[in-house]
Amino acid sequence: MTFLRTRAGRDRLNNWVLNTLLLLVLVVLLFPFVWMILTSLRDQVQNTSAIPVWWFWPTLQNYRDVIVGNNFLFFTFNSLVIAAAATGLGLLFGLPAAYAIARFKLRGLAAWILVSRIIPYITFLLPWFLVFSSLRLIDTYLALIVTHLIITLPMIIWVMIAFFEDIPIDLEEAAMVDGMTRFGTFLRIVIPLVMPGVVTASILAFIYSWNQFLFSLILAGPNTKTVPVAVFNFISYGSINFGGIAAAAVLITLPVVILSLIVQRHIVRGLTSGGVKG
Repeated sequence: MTFLRTRAGRDRLNNWVLNTLLLLVLVVLLFPFVWMILTSLRDQVQNTSAIPVWWFWPTLQNYRDVIVGNNFLFFTFNSLVIAAAATGLGLLFGLPAAYAIARFKLRGLAAWILVSRIIPYITFLLPWFLVFSSLRLIDTYLALIVTHLIITLPMIIWVMIAFFEDIPIDLEEAAMVDGMTRFGTFLRIVIPLVMPGVVTASILAFIYSWNQFLFSLILAGPNTKTVPVAVFNFISYGSINFGGIAAAAVLITLPVVILSLIVQRHIVRGLTSGGVKG
């Protein structure tokens, strides 16, 4: 009984330590978001106070200024169109590419795709700017969607390679023996089996494209400005509108958070199943 009590006490101590560490991690991760929300609900005087203001009367004026005064809904529409199109094209080209790499063991190509994902985006910026300037495509959806493929395409390919490798090739051979073409096998047999991975890759690609700032800052204009660039409007040489920046940041983050909560089950299942062999 002494051993059992000691073991039970040790288990309780371990649980307490783990829970405490988990709580500390959550505080560190969630504090910036909580502070962002609080900043968005305070006025400029409270936000620029030397002493942090914790007790205040919340105001929605910052959100009104962002949505009404800065045409934020139009910028949100631009971000939605660009991110959705870049993700859709990334799936269109990335799924066949990942399937070919997985089936034909093109490890060298996979390594180059990983390198392209690691290279800083600013490396591509000047060549893209010169190309689109010569084609007069600056401030167009086409230019931004094509540049965002640098983000979405490698992401989708690299995530999906593991999923395609997990599919037994016997299933495809059996389907082709029955008269189905390889393309038909890819669409009707393979894609439904890797759908959790498709959902995971799509969400990750969409989030990265949605948050992209650098390409939109240089290649976008008044007609195609996205929400990350719109936030930049709240920073001027004379002052920084902290409340406006925080309100815009909340509005930018909110769709991604809602989308992640809706599909979190698919994301977790996709990430875990993609990392398990056999």
